[in-house]
Amino acid sequence: MNQPVLTSADPASARRRHFPIGAEVGGGGLVHFRLWAPAAARVEVVFTDSDRSEVLQSEGSGYFAAVVQAHSGQRYGFRLDGSSRLLPDPASRFQPAGPHEASEIIDPRTYRWHDDGWRGVELKGQVIYELHPGTFTREGTWAAAQSQLGELARLGITTIELMPVAEFEGRFGWGYDGVDMFAPSHLYGHPDDLRRFVDAAHALGIAVILDVVYNHLGPVGNYLRQFSPAYFTDRYPNEWGDAINFDGPDAGPVREFFIANAAYWIDEFHVDGLRLDATQQIFDASDEHIITAIAAAVRRQAGSRRVILIAENESQDTINVRPPSHGGRGLDGVWNDDFHHSAMVALTGRAEAYYSDTLGEPQEFVSAAKYGYLFQGQYYHWQRKARGTPALDLPPATFVNYLQNHDQVANSARGLRGHQLTSPGKWRAMTALLLLGPGTPMLFQGQEFAASAPFLFFADFDPALNEAVRKGRCEFLTQFPSVRDYIAGGRLDDPADEGTFRRCTLNFAEREINGTTYLLHEDLLKLRREVPVFQAQGPGQVDGAVLSPHAFVLRFFGDTPQDDRLLIVNLGPDLNRHSFAEPLIAPPAGTDWRVSWSSDDPKYGGLGTRDLWPNGTWSVPPESAVVCEPGPLRQRSRSVTRRTA
Repeated sequence: MNQPVLTSADPASARRRHFPIGAEVGGGGLVHFRLWAPAAARVEVVFTDSDRSEVLQSEGSGYFAAVVQAHSGQRYGFRLDGSSRLLPDPASRFQPAGPHEASEIIDPRTYRWHDDGWRGVELKGQVIYELHPGTFTREGTWAAAQSQLGELARLGITTIELMPVAEFEGRFGWGYDGVDMFAPSHLYGHPDDLRRFVDAAHALGIAVILDVVYNHLGPVGNYLRQFSPAYFTDRYPNEWGDAINFDGPDAGPVREFFIANAAYWIDEFHVDGLRLDATQQIFDASDEHIITAIAAAVRRQAGSRRVILIAENESQDTINVRPPSHGGRGLDGVWNDDFHHSAMVALTGRAEAYYSDTLGEPQEFVSAAKYGYLFQGQYYHWQRKARGTPALDLPPATFVNYLQNHDQVANSARGLRGHQLTSPGKWRAMTALLLLGPGTPMLFQGQEFAASAPFLFFADFDPALNEAVRKGRCEFLTQFPSVRDYIAGGRLDDPADEGTFRRCTLNFAEREINGTTYLLHEDLLKLRREVPVFQAQGPGQVDGAVLSPHAFVLRFFGDTPQDDRLLIVNLGPDLNRHSFAEPLIAPPAGTDWRVSWSSDDPKYGGLGTRDLWPNGTWSVPPESAVVCEPGPLRQRSRSVTRRTA
């Protein structure tokens, strides 16, 4: 795919394209159009500024192509078999008036990049920040989001994960109903604005990965069937409509389309990887699974630049992160819902619906720190079947952990943030576990300053489909008994109301208003960067033990015993014990533990951390997390020695 584009001096070079379909600009006012449209016998490209049309020549196998006089910025559509309806290009690089209107020719070479020295990133060592470009800022544009990058970098964010940006129907939406897979949504700006955003992020040391949806297309504005019904299949059940045809008749060009799309974001926008949405709904019985093919294409396109590939996989199948040489699909990481579910039960006490198989008990957090997924093939009562596959051998960084993400915040009656659902002390303690734990932490926009803005489900379609969305949303939420009365009272926010969308916009003044929370995140991320054992994320470098029904300890092992650290998390009441029969809390020889950080520090809104070892005993404050490091031996009062045998 790294082939030169056409030039006017050599018409034959029209066939040397970067990507198999779409409009690619060459020199001398020439543009090469190529399209897969086996449903048509005749294809014309029509320029809407003049009604000029040019016939594309058949190449066989359903492909049509032509080199014609045109220029960047010109708008066009395709006419199939003389129809009066102009269709947007399936590989349109920009839809300036939305998914139903003309496509615009984009020349990516006109943007001058400044990131030649950028070498990309690997998953280990990242702190991810999930961002929705429409609600991250009041303006909802790439330019406005770019203005906040410096502060994210200062805070300690290393990777931004953009929610899907492919063009979709309506004035607002989450992006998971994209229909023009190559066109960044016009709602957020011009494609070059997205390039500037990525370029600016790289200049600050921040990687950018993009959430892509390869399991379905949106219900409105999807014209792919007009070009070929083979894009879709009814052979597999899909939660959101027809599945993509990756393994049936005429699947070859469909696979090529999506593989090219994945490589396109790496090539033309310099993104540093992809997050693949709902991979359990990507069906493929081919010898080479489409996910494997996409991963290989992305890495080829990146060349020497390192990229990150992450899967969302509800069934927790670790085949996604196994190497192809061992029958895997070659991705780097997976979202870990198990950590989130256990955390939310511990924080709120509610173990309903898909939370019902986690108890929020200390052992779950110890196991999550050591092994990632909690369900690795054992029975899962909520689904009445086994869940997950073995993952005991996977490195900790494989698992992307979070207390909030777009789905989990919105999957509630009011879209409330986690800090609004529990006590301040518990939230601070759980934040420490997230940001110091050996997994890869992810924050959802605004989490770092306790955003008051909810994150609700919003989508803008026609009236009939809006009503269906409202009904579907209510049906989904009825699995949570705690919100049924709320639903019955008609108090759910209307997804189609622009006010619902606007309410989700962040207010950056809350960085100062909620300065204690902001400082908590800043300091924890600094600890993660600067303390070697929190930075390491190595296999077997963390062990843990349960201290009480509400408390546990994680021990992080360094290169020498002096480098070890304890993270003690107590989500319950005062923990007072004369001793613990637990070797993990024994200090290195010749030292005693001393507190080096506490979530109860008044600068974070706490009450202050008392002495954890009064009179040589243990006294862990309630709803807190503390980090301990080896220090000098403490003076102990003399006491009577009693025999143990």
